[in-house]
Amino acid sequence: MSNQHDGRRRCGVWLGWLVLAGALALPLTGCLVGPDYQAPAAPSAPATWAGVGAPTAAQTSIVTAQPAELTGWWQQFQDPTLTSLVEAALRANLDVQVAVARIRQARASRGVVAGGLWPSLSTSATYQYGRLPGTQSAQSLYQAGLDAVWEVDVFGGVRRNVESATANIDATVEGLRDAQVTLAAEVALAYMQLRGAQQQVTVAQENLLAQRHTADITRQKYAAGFVSGLDVANADAIAASTAAQIPSYETTAQQAIYALGVLLARPPAALLDQLTPARPLPHVPAEVPAGLPSDLLRRRPDIRGAEAQMHAATAQIGVATATLFPQFSLTGSVNWQSTLLHTWWSDLSRSFGVGPSVTWPIFQGGAVVSNIHLQEALRDQAFYTYQKTVLAAFQDVEDALIAFVNEQRHRQALQDAITASRKALDLSTLLYREGLTDFLSVLVAENALYNSQAAAVQSDTAIATDLVALYKALGGGWDDALQLGPTGPPWGPPP
Repeated sequence: MSNQHDGRRRCGVWLGWLVLAGALALPLTGCLVGPDYQAPAAPSAPATWAGVGAPTAAQTSIVTAQPAELTGWWQQFQDPTLTSLVEAALRANLDVQVAVARIRQARASRGVVAGGLWPSLSTSATYQYGRLPGTQSAQSLYQAGLDAVWEVDVFGGVRRNVESATANIDATVEGLRDAQVTLAAEVALAYMQLRGAQQQVTVAQENLLAQRHTADITRQKYAAGFVSGLDVANADAIAASTAAQIPSYETTAQQAIYALGVLLARPPAALLDQLTPARPLPHVPAEVPAGLPSDLLRRRPDIRGAEAQMHAATAQIGVATATLFPQFSLTGSVNWQSTLLHTWWSDLSRSFGVGPSVTWPIFQGGAVVSNIHLQEALRDQAFYTYQKTVLAAFQDVEDALIAFVNEQRHRQALQDAITASRKALDLSTLLYREGLTDFLSVLVAENALYNSQAAAVQSDTAIATDLVALYKALGGGWDDALQLGPTGPPWGPPP
């Protein structure tokens, strides 16, 4: 028994020396090869947005350079249904769930990489029964071993890998935020299309009612012999043409409902009962604070994610460079082998070894240097991607701004056209009833009024969707509060 205790004591002392040696080697890990990451120089941001200027009389909603609060921008439309849809989608959408899972994946990957900073310890044990060479009888053989390896990160290859993995976590977090920005915009756009299509149906039905009334009057005049059958045919034709457009608007509306259902991780028809009743387009705020272009660099997740990707690529250069240098390890092993279980811990049954080891690749056909050049090229690609992302973000905002501003001018012109067309229809109808003009004037006026009203609804929809595009371009819609707590789809995650 004393030999067993003595053996266990010596094993513990040996392992203690190994851990102490590793701890003493840690100060050697202060060297980090490869370039240190520095934030890239972004393309110069303009002082202000070109689309933010003096408001015109045609603008009912103006864009200002005031600081923007974009976290819950959909609330600015003052539509409770839209707000509930966006917030439900942010909690349950499957793309958001995928983005959250990618964050968990990136964090786990960092844990795998960071494990290289610590010693590894493994053990094994076997039992065999058989005849050994040179013996006449079979016997039992008990074997066990304990192995430890500690690679000292002298030149920082492992730490650079951890740095790269940490930057990848940052990139996946920005990917989640970008998914939230895109999702909020998609829900809002589908909702605008739904309400716009419903308004088109309402306008078409109102005009169809008036056109059928005109066709009834025309048939009465035809029966009295005051007009020809051509006028009746033309009146019926314009009414039928208007009626033919209603099914396509209804199709658009129902498809928008289906899209919203899927965005909320529900079956396509799940929202039919809730959204089929027609509602007007949401209110457009009178003032839209857009902030300054320099704010965009800190706000847009795709820009922040591109920078994180460049950080990860830069750290990988250090990982590749570290393979040019020797790798130092502290290794040790303890093994026990005996044919008798009660002699397991005796000195005669035990063997051990401990010591440092050095591995240094001397010649690999230029593979190491080529890998360094490869990582440098990937870093350069990430840098140019970052710059392209910034410029594209500036363009997204300017495109949305000019579309939003000019569509309001278009809408005002359409309102003037509606006023003129309604007046022309009233006059032509009055003259036609009194026999002072032909029916063609009435048809032209009815068609012009309907087209102007339909175009006005389309313009109202475009104004709302342009504003949604502006909010998306500004990077609005992500919320860190939703990062770790989504509820997921109704059926839950896989087991």
